[in-house]
Amino acid sequence: MKQLLVIALAVSISLIAGCSKSVPTDTVDSLMMNPDRLKELRAQCKADHTKVGDAVCAAVSEATRRRFMGGGKSPYANDPVPTPTPPARAKSEPS
Repeated sequence: MKQLLVIALAVSISLIAGCSKSVPTDTVDSLMMNPDRLKELRAQCKADHTKVGDAVCAAVSEATRRRFMGGGKSPYANDPVPTPTPPARAKSEPS
């Protein structure tokens, strides 16, 4: 009898969860791969930030930053800075 009650409870919970409104989740990686969706969400965040939500606008911001900056590493970051050459000394002529 307990097993039947547990099974019925599990089925009802799964039905309730299945009927709930699903919200599409846009991750930073998915937004980076879809520039049209990124542009659309960026415009929505600019127009009404509170309606879109902090989490989505933060993902949009991070995806925009990553697309612009790349991995964040400069190709020149590990290049050694050359030591400056000393100025040439003027030769003094003997008097």
